[in-house]
Amino acid sequence: MNYRISKKCFQKIYSFYQNVAKKYKHTYSEEFMHKNIDDAIDSMYEIEKTLLRRRPTISDWKECHMANTDKWYFAYTLKGNTITIIDACHAQNMHENNNNQNTK
Repeated sequence: MNYRISKKCFQKIYSFYQNVAKKYKHTYSEEFMHKNIDDAIDSMYEIEKTLLRRRPTISDWKECHMANTDKWYFAYTLKGNTITIIDACHAQNMHENNNNQNTK
């Protein structure tokens, strides 16, 4: 499989964990933040392998497939041997009308 990942996905993952780091600056280390970012990015490469295809649960993704880990949901398309991941949303933000927001 070939994977194409939009900049939007990377931005959402980085932004989410940077906001967590700001909110919990005394207990959430920079090292742990980078580990969480790496884990989220690595999990995208498991789509269609261990992360199975699902029907999207939010209307913004209705034209895509969806896959999820315990922490992240991904919207993607599949064409031939190429998976294009177009969006990402953390599980705690995964609901209609708010799927694009990050931690406050």
